[in-house]
Amino acid sequence: MNTNKSELILRIEDTLAQLRPYLEADNGNVSFVELTDDLIVRVRLEGACSSCSMSAMTLKAGIEQSLIKAVPGIKSVEAVA
Repeated sequence: MNTNKSELILRIEDTLAQLRPYLEADNGNVSFVELTDDLIVRVRLEGACSSCSMSAMTLKAGIEQSLIKAVPGIKSVEAVA
């Protein structure tokens, strides 16, 4: 893995750590799975977030927008099972 990708992953992890308390307040969580070569972040929604009817909104309006703002170059965020 090149240094640039390693730095991006560190920034992604840091941003997710900042979001985590809000998810945990609703008995949910998120974990980083991978950063693809085309700069798509894959995450796993956990706990209450994995089955919540609002999880798509949490993913796109919350997690994705936060990551795109904090980590320039990120194209999108996808949830994996």
